Amino acid sequence: MEAVAKLNNNPTSTRKMRLLADLIRGMDVEKALNILKFHPKHPSVPLEKLLVSAIANWKVKNEGSRVEDANLVVKTIFVDGGRILKRMRPAPQGRGYRVRKRSNHVTLAVDSRNETVKK
Repeated sequence: MEAVAKLNNNPTSTRKMRLLADLIRGMDVEKALNILKFHPKHPSVPLEKLLVSAIANWKVKNEGSRVEDANLVVKTIFVDGGRILKRMRPAPQGRGYRVRKRSNHVTLAVDSRNETVKK
């Protein structure tokens, strides 16, 4: 049974988060956690917390099962654009340049390898 976790309005651009999402898509959960823990890019910290949250959601849904026996994998992960905060930065000769501070929404689903093969 799959479990989903969502992260909304994370203050990182969508492109930077998608680089990490593509890295762990379809991977075993333990391996993905280790990659995110030691990855130098700054979006790896919230993505690691999101993966831990998805594992906890899976544990709640499947109370009789153990994570080690289930062979959990990152079934789906996708990153969508979130809200954009528009700010002004001072520019020469009294002008103002527009700065767009981007954010994103991440949705992550984990499932046991056994069930994904059966479907």
